[in-house]
Amino acid sequence: MEEERSKQHFVLVHGIGHGAWCWYKLSALLRSAGHTVTALDLAGSGVHPQRLEEVRSFGDYARPLMEVMASIPPREKVVLVGHSYGGACVALAMERFPEKVLVAVFVAGIMPSPACSLARIAEEFFRGHPLEAYMDSTLVVRKDPLSICSISFGYNYLSTRLYQLSPPEDLTLATMLVRPASCFLDDANEMMQLTEERFGSVSRVFIVCKEDKSTSEAFQLWMIQRSPRAEVKEMEAADHMVMLSRPRELFSLLVEIAVEHGSTTSSRDQRSTWWGPPEVSLALQTPNPFGESSD
Repeated sequence: MEEERSKQHFVLVHGIGHGAWCWYKLSALLRSAGHTVTALDLAGSGVHPQRLEEVRSFGDYARPLMEVMASIPPREKVVLVGHSYGGACVALAMERFPEKVLVAVFVAGIMPSPACSLARIAEEFFRGHPLEAYMDSTLVVRKDPLSICSISFGYNYLSTRLYQLSPPEDLTLATMLVRPASCFLDDANEMMQLTEERFGSVSRVFIVCKEDKSTSEAFQLWMIQRSPRAEVKEMEAADHMVMLSRPRELFSLLVEIAVEHGSTTSSRDQRSTWWGPPEVSLALQTPNPFGESSD
């Protein structure tokens, strides 16, 4: 019974331009340990059927996560994990469904709070990460960085800022699967009204990726300082795509966080769900796809 209670449901939310696919290593490790995993595609991302131009707002973009959260049975709580800009979606889910979140984990993630708005975070980010920092990426902008309409990551940016410590095959995979994306910042700023009563009632943990060259360590610490009561964990030798560069270490840390925050949830069947169109849903069957080698 105690072992059953220790199994958790992890909901994994990807960053901008990416998709559920980027969690494939972590999903396999969590499922092999008996946990339930839902890796979802936000609108216009991964294998989600909408094109970017069909996604009109941050609400549209985040809707797949809100649908997942709404589907969680009463009295079940999930470990909600947001990477990079996926953290903004996680924050919205915390505000809307606080009773369904055991703990929210921001993995080098954008972490707004009632004390620090998404607009303020974006302003600080672009101060240290101006348009020219995107290198060979293709950007459609209006008159200031807060009005980026869309971005398509270039190979040089991916290889030097996001994937510099990740295996080359994962970088190659990214060049095939990363899609144009938008932060929908204007709309998100209006929508992200976080309260202490709801958002603030959820335990949250920030994982600092110390070799992140996109969301720098200094910027990660800046967000942490403006998010009262956030716990902090650190990962050495972790680039921005930590789920690919250090999957085993991230797996161990997430399980440790889940154990620390306890469990009163009853686990459903232990499965990995790819939250997308029915025809691409799959269950990961391989116990350990990485053999015995270390990452």
